[in-house]
Amino acid sequence: MGLLTEVSSLVEPTETSPREAVLVIDFGSQYSHLIARRVRECRVFCEIVPHDAAWEDVERLNPKGVILSGGPASVYEQGAPLAPGWVYDGGLPLLGICYGMQAMVHQLGGGVGRTDAREYGPATLHLNGAGSPLFDGLPGSFPVWMSHGDHITATPPGFEPLAHSDNSPIAALGNGSGAFGIQFHAEVEHTPLGKALLENFLFKVCGCEGEWSAANFVERSVNEIRETVGDGRVICALSGGVDSAVTAALVHRAIGDQLTCVFVNNGLMRRGEPEAIVDVFQRLDLNLVHVDATEGFLGALRGVTDPERKRLIIGEEFIRVFDEQAAGIGSVDYLAQGTLYPDVIESKTPESKEGARIKSHHNVGGLPERMRLKLVEPLRYLFKDEARNVGLELGLSEDIVYRQPFPGPGLAIRIIGDVTHEKLETLRAADWIVMREIEVAGLYRELWQSFAVLTDTHTVGVMGDYRTYDYVIAVRAVTSSDAMTADWARLPYDVLARISSRIANEVPGVNRVVYDITSKPPGTIEWE
Repeated sequence: MGLLTEVSSLVEPTETSPREAVLVIDFGSQYSHLIARRVRECRVFCEIVPHDAAWEDVERLNPKGVILSGGPASVYEQGAPLAPGWVYDGGLPLLGICYGMQAMVHQLGGGVGRTDAREYGPATLHLNGAGSPLFDGLPGSFPVWMSHGDHITATPPGFEPLAHSDNSPIAALGNGSGAFGIQFHAEVEHTPLGKALLENFLFKVCGCEGEWSAANFVERSVNEIRETVGDGRVICALSGGVDSAVTAALVHRAIGDQLTCVFVNNGLMRRGEPEAIVDVFQRLDLNLVHVDATEGFLGALRGVTDPERKRLIIGEEFIRVFDEQAAGIGSVDYLAQGTLYPDVIESKTPESKEGARIKSHHNVGGLPERMRLKLVEPLRYLFKDEARNVGLELGLSEDIVYRQPFPGPGLAIRIIGDVTHEKLETLRAADWIVMREIEVAGLYRELWQSFAVLTDTHTVGVMGDYRTYDYVIAVRAVTSSDAMTADWARLPYDVLARISSRIANEVPGVNRVVYDITSKPPGTIEWE
């Protein structure tokens, strides 16, 4: 058996334990990740955990407070998710948001019922009086964002109403022991003073110091990687993107020559990319092994059209290649990967049993159930912008750090249908034009991603007085901060016109170009 396929259990990845943290208990809210982001923007580490997490599962984080997220359920329904007992018994500061407030009230002996008029969208919050640390420094009335069909009918013992809105007589409540509930969503941009409220909870209620930063993350990660790896050897799955680049730099700082980076050209990369990646990382003085596995990947993908199957096949092929390379390197104990928090959330949603898998990421959902190499994933709980800051802290160039994200499965999920050499060359040519025009227009750093998609649709066209029946290329450009949500980019018409004209004239087999104006949600950034 290979190193990655021997029957020993998958080992939990490296996790950097902060000196202070706040937990988000996830009840299946679409906004849970936004709560975590807002807390981290306040320089406090935050992690999302399932609503039935045991204390033993979170004690390592040394939590200084707990936030109960929103959710789609009603607390009085049978089987509705509730918070574990330790949330209330441990004496930790507590903030319930929307459903989280209702769960707290319900579990502590208050009343929750259906409201006559569902409150969704903008509302005005009116404070009942001064004196609560949660609203310290905030005006007596301010705009908030509501999204609920239930409301509080009676406060639990020891709690008092703190604020109201036109449709919510109890829109906020609290007690004298650091437990608060708010009916509105403080984490969304539609509540302009929401961050100030969260800062009050973190610093004035929980007593956090705001020490979460790229510099101390690097320091702690290096120490933990050294402690975890010891004298062992590590191979790093190096794709050339910012995630794997930062991972490689971080692990290299920790253990030096004990790390070997393996760059696999899977044949699914953009034009000129393999050569550029090898050049960049050789100059970083890392031990680098370059493997051209194009034929193996394309052979495994031959005839496959289902996008989930594509992702899983690519994950399996990566593992097979790493298996072979690890055997050639010698005794290897660990596999380092550039997995980020959105990858984990979207692939399996392990933090929430209430959530649904959106898509499998090749480095998460595509891993075999059993593997011998232990995983080292130091960025597993970071969002993309946090990973970029860590990269800058490690001294990586801005060309690497600010490179637009590129999916692990590469162009395979930007080709709708089966993947062939011919389709890859068509897509590479179109994508090259998109990227060059975006760069020339000075828009590259403003966009989260910009790329071309080869659809499986043919349309009639006219070229040189002849009828054509060729492919449609879709152009996608989005703005985002973390890929969990995204908006389609309002590219200038002249840029779109140049992209369309060049693709139709320069790329054989294409006679039509369309622009994708779908946001996420309801769509995803990638087409597959």
